[in-house]
Amino acid sequence: MIFLNKGLTYGLLTAITLMPWNATAVNSYFPRNATAINSYSKFLHTPKLDTLTNLAENLLVKSLLEITQGKNQQALTTIDELIHKIPNFKLAYLVRGDLLTAQAQRLQTFGNGITDTKQSEAVRDLQAEARARIERYLSNEDLSKLPNLLLSPNEQQGHIIVVDTDKSRMYLYKNNAGSLSYVRDYYVTVGKNGIDKQVEGDKRTPIGVYFASQKLTRPLDDIYGDAAYPLNYPNEWDILHNRTGSGIWLHGTSRTTYSRPPNASDGCVVLTNQDLNTLAPILQSGKTPVIIAKNLKWLPAGNSASASEKQALQESIDNWLNDWKSQNTPQYLSHYSPAFSSNGINYQKWAAHKYSVQARKPKVDIALSNISMFSYPDIGKKLVVVDFTQDFKSPNLNNTMQKRQYWVQEGNTWKIIYEGAS
Repeated sequence: MIFLNKGLTYGLLTAITLMPWNATAVNSYFPRNATAINSYSKFLHTPKLDTLTNLAENLLVKSLLEITQGKNQQALTTIDELIHKIPNFKLAYLVRGDLLTAQAQRLQTFGNGITDTKQSEAVRDLQAEARARIERYLSNEDLSKLPNLLLSPNEQQGHIIVVDTDKSRMYLYKNNAGSLSYVRDYYVTVGKNGIDKQVEGDKRTPIGVYFASQKLTRPLDDIYGDAAYPLNYPNEWDILHNRTGSGIWLHGTSRTTYSRPPNASDGCVVLTNQDLNTLAPILQSGKTPVIIAKNLKWLPAGNSASASEKQALQESIDNWLNDWKSQNTPQYLSHYSPAFSSNGINYQKWAAHKYSVQARKPKVDIALSNISMFSYPDIGKKLVVVDFTQDFKSPNLNNTMQKRQYWVQEGNTWKIIYEGAS
């Protein structure tokens, strides 16, 4: 068990508000009116409090709420309960240390009295974790809202995962016949140097649309925790933009540590082992989309913006398919962006190839199924990853393949900028 001298519950508020510890400072961070207090109190009486997945934030915030109510001894009891249930939760020990110290002296700053450089860095890391966890509850999020992204899984994708790197938060949604519903959210860790991965070894987490493959079966170092699920980084868009590196995984934590600071991985997305094990039945399908975003925005409940965007894109896909079936080569090629690329083939080479193949106008029968659409986040343009199963029949060929396209909005028109096998 690791104790870091001095620390958090009183000092946490100092760290966030940059105010000295006293009752006024605590209450300045928590609203004073009864309605707001009750809104923060509601989770204390829900079944979530008894699940290990939510225990960390629940008991942490519960202790702070007890401080605002003058129940300091009860706050200490709450922290002791948290340590008993999660004995390797370093942040909880820092909370406890500060509560005990506060009984004997007034704390002026977060980690008051710590001068050792390594210890100070550890305290700053725990401060960042505390901020991320507590702000999740203080935000009072409306979980009926969905991210402002086109998220349309196919019927084989029972769940999707969205990571908000700014909030160190992962959101899990269930696919109910094409309609998404919130299931749960989790605290996560991302890269030491932040996000927007570009090159091998930059210790950044990539932003984009990825898919988690099945659990690695080979033995792993303890740092990866109970399991690891590789993401398909670099994906097609990463390769087109010369991004390098590999080994971006969803994985757990060392058995000696419950959780890691918000920015502490080499680029992977890291969860607690308990949370990762909760996700295991979903991730083991090997088909789970994982959208990693920054500056995530939320749609108001019932907003139809993504529905209309999906309809417009679906119409473009249908038109592309019909023009392909008709073997009308100029009309077919009108659906492709001049910036199109596919495995080193540019638009000019693609067009020449299609004119050659379709010159004889062979009779073809093409059908698409299992179509999914996912907005590619935060690139300054509207880009959607479209996956589908393609059944192709012609006099010379009969095959079924999994295909992936990237559609970009140019003006008010959707165009294909990448196409290939998935």
